[in-house]
Amino acid sequence: MRTSTRVVVALALAAVLLIAAVLWLGRDGDGSGRTVLGLRIWDESLVPAYRASLAEFERANPDIEVRITVVPWSSYQQKLRLDVAGGTAEDLFWTNLYEDYADAGRLIDIGAALGPGAATAWDPSAVAQYTRGGKLWAVPQFVDAGTAVYYNRDLLATAHVDPGELNALRWNPNGDDSFRPLLRRLAAVAPYAYNAGHDFQSVELPYLGSAGGRFQDERDHFAFDSPQGVAAFDYLVRLIAEGLTPSAADTNTNPDFAKNAFLQGKLALLQSGTFNLAQISEQARFGWGVALLPEGPAGRVSTNNAIGVAGNAATRHPEAVRRILAWLGSGAGNRYLAEGGATVPAVVAEQQRYRDYWAGRGVDVSPFFDVLRGPRSSSGGGPGFPAALRAVDPILAEMYLGRIPVPEALSRARSAAEEAVAEN
Repeated sequence: MRTSTRVVVALALAAVLLIAAVLWLGRDGDGSGRTVLGLRIWDESLVPAYRASLAEFERANPDIEVRITVVPWSSYQQKLRLDVAGGTAEDLFWTNLYEDYADAGRLIDIGAALGPGAATAWDPSAVAQYTRGGKLWAVPQFVDAGTAVYYNRDLLATAHVDPGELNALRWNPNGDDSFRPLLRRLAAVAPYAYNAGHDFQSVELPYLGSAGGRFQDERDHFAFDSPQGVAAFDYLVRLIAEGLTPSAADTNTNPDFAKNAFLQGKLALLQSGTFNLAQISEQARFGWGVALLPEGPAGRVSTNNAIGVAGNAATRHPEAVRRILAWLGSGAGNRYLAEGGATVPAVVAEQQRYRDYWAGRGVDVSPFFDVLRGPRSSSGGGPGFPAALRAVDPILAEMYLGRIPVPEALSRARSAAEEAVAEN
């Protein structure tokens, strides 16, 4: 064989081997004939619940295997954005800021995949949150319910505060304000009375709504620098300045500072959601309970955020993804999330499991749900919303430190948010 012929044959053989290697490395099975799909979430504590739910699914669907990947919340949104753009995201993933992906055609239309009747089983507020342009873009998994106030029963007793007093508290910067005087009583017996600070869902949105303000208007324009917004944020800043809360220097840099202080018995009142309930139940070494959040000039207003699982429109196995989405949105698949009181299932028929679990533990969770009987505050959204939150964050942090007056900080933050959306 001539040298030139040998070279051609060698190149052809190398090409065949390279193509075979690419096909082998890029295949989706594990050698058993099953289709292997990925599910990305950000909460390690819910892996056992998902693993149990998916194990039941896989027994009924032996041709599919689902592997769970956990990406920490601190880097979740940024990494997901890069991976979706780069085509390396999992077949299914958790989302709560989905609008950019939906608008870019990156998500599976849930109504088209599961049928229009699927949504009737899910929490209406969760369905509304994930509906955009008349289409549903994620299967709701769990809801946070409303915001309430965890209290340290021992610290209240030391300050001679009856827990029943908490349900009647009102905050008002210009009128009937029973909340601040009570915090002063608690500050006399505890390092910290309360957790006012830069906590978007548990503190800022409820105060903004309870003042009669909104983070965004109906057209997704930012509106938190309204007179009502100034009143709400000014009240929070004053609580920090008076030493009734942890320092903003601590809470700005560590989102878990207040929760950890509560668990250590150093914080009398922790305003938060059901997402901290299991940890508090397991780790608190003192008597505790749950009360309604304080009532503002416009009443008690809480947000009710939901987490959904979206289908990646770029998946190579849309039918398998459809079957998994149907399972995770069913009562049988969704009820696992209520086991151990982990979280409130988005399937309405399964939510009583959550209440029953905590009732059996002697915990009254009704404040988380009672607050939702009144008006609710939207947690915001729209194209570019994650970028807007990132732009707002450092300005509000400086405001809480007392370095920027509240009206100026809110005005600057709104402008920064609008610029971020425009650039996005």
